Amino acid sequence: MGTLIGHVAPGFGFLIIGFWHLINHIKLHALNPKSYTSSPWFPTLRIKYLELYLIMVGCSLSISMELFIGPDRHQPLDSDGTIPSNHLHNFEHSNISLTFFTYAFFSILLDKLAPPAQYELTNLLGAVAFGLELLLFHLHSADHMGIEGQYHWLLQIAVFTSLATTILGISYPKSFLNSFVRSISIMFQGIWLMVMGFMLWTHSLIPKGCFMNLEEGHKVVRCHGEEALERAKSLVNIQFSWYVIGVIIFAMTLYLIVIKSCPVKIFEYQSLTKFESQDEENDDGDDDDVEAQKKKKGNNHKIKDCKSFLQIGKTFAPMDIDR
Repeated sequence: MGTLIGHVAPGFGFLIIGFWHLINHIKLHALNPKSYTSSPWFPTLRIKYLELYLIMVGCSLSISMELFIGPDRHQPLDSDGTIPSNHLHNFEHSNISLTFFTYAFFSILLDKLAPPAQYELTNLLGAVAFGLELLLFHLHSADHMGIEGQYHWLLQIAVFTSLATTILGISYPKSFLNSFVRSISIMFQGIWLMVMGFMLWTHSLIPKGCFMNLEEGHKVVRCHGEEALERAKSLVNIQFSWYVIGVIIFAMTLYLIVIKSCPVKIFEYQSLTKFESQDEENDDGDDDDVEAQKKKKGNNHKIKDCKSFLQIGKTFAPMDIDR
């Protein structure tokens, strides 16, 4: 991090994972509203652990960039083997990536071994990753007083939401709302990281009265006076609220679209059962039987269309989304 690409690249990763979780949780709940069980990750049909593999690859690239590619001498240590102050944030960022790498690695291992506490331990690993991310951003060695600090403070809200919902998921695995909020918070982390990258390292987007200054080998946005700084922070807060509203609108719209393509509702089964019971009471129910078969066939077709909306595989035993 500390650069445009350093924020945009991991932000894009969070965005993709959050969106993947969001659409899969919605579809899973639409297909199984009564027996819905949350999942901390979702497999794909061809490559079961694709999501976890991508997390591991992305984290490896992030650690390499922070510790070996980004530094001038391609290593983060000083000549005497100590960590220089201008590389402290590199170690902080790499530790966040290392924690998510650990989460993905042990998630694969737990799925292969399938121990009794697989679901709980996988969520615990996710909670540890979000918890460490929150801690390191809260105690970040970078400046907390300027515009960058304001972006980081607001980012912590999204990280805390991901942490809280992951912990709640251990005790409430059947709560769709909890999974829905968790997916949105992960997606929002990615969006806000990308926004930070563009807003803090693009000259034309720097607020009026502020400028980019080179400090300890890194470019930092500074402002001329307290009034300019407070104005810039207020603009960040306004921007944050806009993106929150936009993400909520997107998530609700996506939910309605997926539900519309998966019209498997309780009243349809109730009406079908009622129709069949009436059909048994009719002596001349040939026409009605034909209509019932058409209706049943139509419902089956709708369910099939819903499944083709997004093909995903199977994960934890309580959740069989192909059934």
